[in-house]
Amino acid sequence: MDLSEKSRQSLLPSFLYSSSATKTLGVERVLSRNAGSPAPPPSNDGASPASFLIQAPSEPGKIAMYSPAFYAACTAGGIASCGLTHTAVTPLDLVKCNMQIDPAKYKNITSGFGVLLREQGLRGLFRGWVPTLLGYSAQGACKFGFYEFFKKYYSDIAGPEYATKYKTLIYLAGSASAEVIADVALCPMEAVKVRVQTQPGFARGLSDGFPKFVRSEGYLGLYKGLVPLWGRQIPYTMMKFASFETIVELLYKYSIPTPKEQCSKTLQLGVSFAGGYIAGVFCAVVSHPADNLVSFLNNAKGATVGDAVKNLGLWGLFTRGLPLRIVMIGTLTGAQWGIYDAFKVAVGLPTTGGVAPAPELAQLKAGA
Repeated sequence: MDLSEKSRQSLLPSFLYSSSATKTLGVERVLSRNAGSPAPPPSNDGASPASFLIQAPSEPGKIAMYSPAFYAACTAGGIASCGLTHTAVTPLDLVKCNMQIDPAKYKNITSGFGVLLREQGLRGLFRGWVPTLLGYSAQGACKFGFYEFFKKYYSDIAGPEYATKYKTLIYLAGSASAEVIADVALCPMEAVKVRVQTQPGFARGLSDGFPKFVRSEGYLGLYKGLVPLWGRQIPYTMMKFASFETIVELLYKYSIPTPKEQCSKTLQLGVSFAGGYIAGVFCAVVSHPADNLVSFLNNAKGATVGDAVKNLGLWGLFTRGLPLRIVMIGTLTGAQWGIYDAFKVAVGLPTTGGVAPAPELAQLKAGA
């Protein structure tokens, strides 16, 4: 492999990172070509001057973009983002799951909390928090870490022109691929969590619930809900990442007069939270039917998807517990993006999204 091919593999379309300096460099290259003058010479790292892809920025002492350390940081940010937020909303999740399983008893959010407080006390509102923390920490690590990996991977396959033109498809493909892996990590803990939360007396938590679940249904039983989990989480994650990236870009384009790189880190993190909350509302609606299926299958031993549809009905499948889930997922998703980007900022990385594709390709076509 020659030097120019190696350098090409380390380059990315500019919409995948934020740097005003590199965008200026790209425009200067195009203008010099259109003026008939020779292209600038290769950079010190050997990058080909014919490439429309610009080296991702890095500074001394900071993590280089798309390096192993970058992916490790994104993985750690995902652990904090998903593990902490899902654990914090355990009481809401507990009420939601019980409303899905026993709507006659848990009629609405208010009465659901009342029933749980009367029967299990304040401590009971956090039943299942350990499998929640472990399961969603593992899921977050894979979700965010692999999303960043697949986003670059598919951009490299598509090439600079198509990666920029079809950036939303890159977001969708990258997030779907990441979630397939993330749900394999989540599924065992999700199965135990739902059983602990919705069957009184089954177990106190993970320590006694996990071995009891395995004795009852075997290790394969831990993955009984994997396909419905994919059905819930893959559309959710595709919506979560693609809509977030789009919403944040629109916010910077139309609502904030200052370019992103000139905004304070506090404002950028506020945009991340707002974009995440709006994306979360869409996520909740798209993934809710599968969420009802997962709760039903993990609660009832030997139950099938057909049993769930027959018991819940199509209307119930789409609407049972939906208002609470919109509130929960909106807040959850906003907080996740806020925590994830805050972690990235803390280690010297830019926040996610908000940069429109660089204009070099469009300018070159116009001047051709």
